[in-house]
Order: sequence, then C-alpha cells, then structure tokens
Amino acid sequence: MTAPLTPPPPPHEQPAHSAWQGSPPGYVVPAPDVSYGADGAYGQDGPGMKTEVREAAVVTVAVALAGVLLGVLWWWLAPHVPLVGDVTGESWVVYLEDTEGEQAVGVDGTFTLLALAFGAVSALVVFLLRRRGGVPLVVALGVGGLLASLLAWRLGVWLGPTQDVVAHAKSVGKGVTFSAPLELGAKGALLAWPLAALVVHLGLTALFGPRDPEHLAPYRQDPVPKDPYGAPPA
Repeated sequence: MTAPLTPPPPPHEQPAHSAWQGSPPGYVVPAPDVSYGADGAYGQDGPGMKTEVREAAVVTVAVALAGVLLGVLWWWLAPHVPLVGDVTGESWVVYLEDTEGEQAVGVDGTFTLLALAFGAVSALVVFLLRRRGGVPLVVALGVGGLLASLLAWRLGVWLGPTQDVVAHAKSVGKGVTFSAPLELGAKGALLAWPLAALVVHLGLTALFGPRDPEHLAPYRQDPVPKDPYGAPPA
C-alpha cells in the first residue's frame, strides 16, 4: 500500500522556516540609531553628559578669566570723578568739584556697555566652537559671565585710585583736584555680561543651530490588497 503523495506548495508560498525572508511590501527599514559611545564621542544626538559637563567647566573658567580684560578696559576708559579736599577747622572735607557732573553715571555706563559687548562676543565664540546648545553650556555662559563681571569690578576698583579719599586729599594738598575711587554705583550692571551671553547664544542656536532629523515610521501600510499567499492581484 503506497502512501498518498503530498501536493506541492503553491508557487508563491515560502517555507515557514526559511533561512532568510525578504522584507514584506510596504516595510521601511528604520534608520540606525547613531549615538555617542561610552567614551563621550560625538554622534547624532550630541556628546555624552560627561563631555558636556567637561566642556561647560572649561567655558566657565575661560569666560571668568576674560573678566580681567574687562576690568582693565573699565579702569582705562571710565571717566574720572573729580574731587577736591578742603580743611574745615582741624578736619579735612572732601567734596565733588562739579556737583552737576555726570561722570559717576558714565562710570556705570562704561562698565555696562563693555560687559554687554563681552557677553555677546563670548557667546559668539562659544557657538562657533561648539555649534550646539545644551543646558550645561548655557549655565556655563551665565555663571562664567557673572564671575567675570565680579572679577572685573574688583580689579577695576583695585587698579583705580585709593579708597581713602581723605588721605588722598591730604597727600595732594588743599584745593587740588584728584580722582575719586572707581566705584560701581549700579550693581545691576554685573548682570549685563551673563544676560547678553545667554540672549545671543540662544538666538544663534535658534537661527543657525542643527535641526533635529524627522523620524520615519518603521512601518507603512500597503494600500495594495493581497491574496492569501501574499501576491498582489494580477
């Protein structure tokens, strides 16, 4: 007695356990996920967190040290406030030579304008070197700018005339004009650098920074109907 013959499979049917099967119609292979490795190297999603923190620390120190140049320029370009010493009885009195002068306002204005320029330049340099945004980098610009302003303020005061105006008046003599100590009356000028740096950097990142790629769906519905064996109708 012979066994019944098994009919051959249909021409479009493939074995269920073939070694390789092609992608079905309408299937879109998703793009490979390119990301940074454990060593913090750059990839599609940017550097690793360790790399960003390290770069932020470098930016903070570099921007803060730039405050030395701001302090020197402020001391050099700020207008001098003239004072005059006089003797009343046995005590010395120091007063403004020009009570209606605006030199004190010019001192604050000079610091503010210089700080705004330094903030814009620092943001531009960081953007050209980094070409990306990121929270650590933005924080580094803000903190570094504030530290730079504080350093410039204290350095300018130290380079300027002595803070002991009475001793200075005695040294130059009665009725002789001398310069007042370099002071920053409006302490809000210390925020000019960090604010300018943040605004300029965010603006450059929004205008010229890299755009996020549009992700394609891994599957796409095939509108062509198929027969039970997966072949499109004739």
